[in-house]
Amino acid sequence: MSFQHVAIIGLGLQGGSIGLAVQACLPGVITTGYDRDPATRARAAERRLVQTVCETASEAVAGCDLVIFCVPLGAMGMAAEKVREALPAHALVSDVGSSKQVVAKALAEALPGHTVIPAHPVAGTENSGADAGFAELFRNRWCIVTPPPQTNLVKLSELVAFWEALGANVEIMDPEHHDLVLAVTSHLPHLIAYTIVGTASDLEEVTQSEVIKYSAGGFRDFTRIAASDPTMWRDVFLSNKDAVLTMLQRFTEDLTALQRAIRIGDGETLFNHFARTRATRRSIIEEGQDDARPDFGRADHSSAAD
Repeated sequence: MSFQHVAIIGLGLQGGSIGLAVQACLPGVITTGYDRDPATRARAAERRLVQTVCETASEAVAGCDLVIFCVPLGAMGMAAEKVREALPAHALVSDVGSSKQVVAKALAEALPGHTVIPAHPVAGTENSGADAGFAELFRNRWCIVTPPPQTNLVKLSELVAFWEALGANVEIMDPEHHDLVLAVTSHLPHLIAYTIVGTASDLEEVTQSEVIKYSAGGFRDFTRIAASDPTMWRDVFLSNKDAVLTMLQRFTEDLTALQRAIRIGDGETLFNHFARTRATRRSIIEEGQDDARPDFGRADHSSAAD
């Protein structure tokens, strides 16, 4: 492993899981970490999410050769600015955000002269905070690395090797394409989940709590997704708004077509659509990205991917 000291800024689900995974998979690598919330720092120290929990971000990055920012998208630039003076010149800068064009720009502007290679581990749960992390989070999950033009290929290969060592499958992707793909595979589903659960909440007075009492499996899974960190998802939608709006327009058109099929009794259109989406679900299982069991393989750890 080329990296001997990994600094993690933000010790919630992603940052904590990286710290635990490094200690489990790369036991010779030094880990330091920082979180701006004192309570999170205290809990991170109790759980030993990293070997050393520091009181300042500058202290955490001193001497590191890889720093990973695990903070909300809207805070990336500010977090990077705080470590500018202390970050070693040779250190590689990366992150875990789910919107890559905005992050690449923010980190490059805050840390001029440093090699910045954004990344997005497509793994997560609806839980957040220092208690949410676990070392197996990235195992057999995709990590999408989005290098900017003229990236140092040695640094890129080192980052790829790092994520592979934590158990992830790595894909190299253009940042703009990443944002479009994630808009439909992650961002739009979360927006729909938040909307459906919000509608059900608004109907509670009308149904006298029967929406919650008689929740079927489909609605329960929507509530699981909608329980994700609101700060993170607010920033996701604002930072990737163009791609999300494009996908939302396409979804609205498809929903209108299904609405018409129901209205006119077009069973063939409904059946064909449902058969096609059922095949998509089977493909996801075949790819090993989910489990066919009734609990979706989430008995121990949910996987509402970000």
